[in-house]
Amino acid sequence: MVEELLRELAPQVLGPLVRRYGDFDACEDAVQEALLAASQQWPADGVPDNPRSWLVTVASRRRIEVLRSEAARARREESVSAEPVPELSSVDDSLTLLMLCCHPALTPQSQVALTLRAVGGLTTGEIARAFLVPEATIGQRISRAKAKLHGARFAMPPAEELPPRLAAVLHVLYLIFNEGYTASSGSSLHRVELSAEAIRLTRQLRSELPAEGEVAGLLALMLLNDARRPARTTADGALVPLPEQDRSLWDAEAIAEGTELIASTLRTAPVGAYQLQAAIAAVHDEAARAEDTDWRQILMLYELLESTAPGPMVTLNRIVAVAMVHGPARGLALLDDVDPALKDHHRLAAVRAHLLELSGDRAAARSAYQQAARLTGSVPEQRYLQSRADAL
Repeated sequence: MVEELLRELAPQVLGPLVRRYGDFDACEDAVQEALLAASQQWPADGVPDNPRSWLVTVASRRRIEVLRSEAARARREESVSAEPVPELSSVDDSLTLLMLCCHPALTPQSQVALTLRAVGGLTTGEIARAFLVPEATIGQRISRAKAKLHGARFAMPPAEELPPRLAAVLHVLYLIFNEGYTASSGSSLHRVELSAEAIRLTRQLRSELPAEGEVAGLLALMLLNDARRPARTTADGALVPLPEQDRSLWDAEAIAEGTELIASTLRTAPVGAYQLQAAIAAVHDEAARAEDTDWRQILMLYELLESTAPGPMVTLNRIVAVAMVHGPARGLALLDDVDPALKDHHRLAAVRAHLLELSGDRAAARSAYQQAARLTGSVPEQRYLQSRADAL
């Protein structure tokens, strides 16, 4: 499919141009024009034998045309136009481009938008629709991001800056996947184009950094969670909670790949937060029935995760595991000390409702489910939570 091919080739075309000409903003515009030309010509004329070279050539010509139109850059144009069309390593360029899009000068929102545009190949309109915000808002984020990157060197960060920059890349990919897997707002639970793109980019990153345990851990986490997607909603889009899902609908191939990946990574790499989350997902996926879930192992893994990467949501998930191992009363007692930052988060109210229901306090559980439904912006989650309240 031409659209998928163009999305895959986008970073492989942008990288060489930025490396040669140095202006991220102008090069990105040139690549977008080349992609547009390909989307119009290839369906009718056929995909060229070397589509990447075709795109690089067209984008490079467009960049040179812009230089020619700028009198102040005449001398630069003469030297640049005489050089051969850039054709550099797609592997190196894609990784460098990811690092550049996650530059520390950018906000997380700008990093996400720029990564999806420059590396993922999504249009501004596609990104806007995925996040349910006006196209102009995404356009402004991307424009501001490119302006901040003006003059930034297109090269891999020095060794001392690589770990934090890689951490930013992984965090951006994690955010993209999570928004696709459970949309924060809107009428659909999933935004498949985002979760699929996050998996694709993480696979690419994994191929370039095979020794990085957290890259492998993040890919395994995505695969193990995404494997459940076919069973997470009914035919009409209603949410189906994990214990009630038809596990025969889970993607066995993705589970096998994710499980093998995290098992081998835990044996060979220093343990990190993404690996621990993947291990937790693997325990869930390996249970043939909900009642077969090894909650003691999950609790142990959450305790490790909380010591490795503490956070309010990690604590909340650990409390759920405590309740499943030691009873709902123990979990409810721990909820009183949860980080105040979660006070107005629907997830806290939903967990409280679930534990109250397990403890037999139906009236309090009903009230908590109603509160959770009011707090979430996701329509499928609202409907599910309200249905739980109605059932009580």
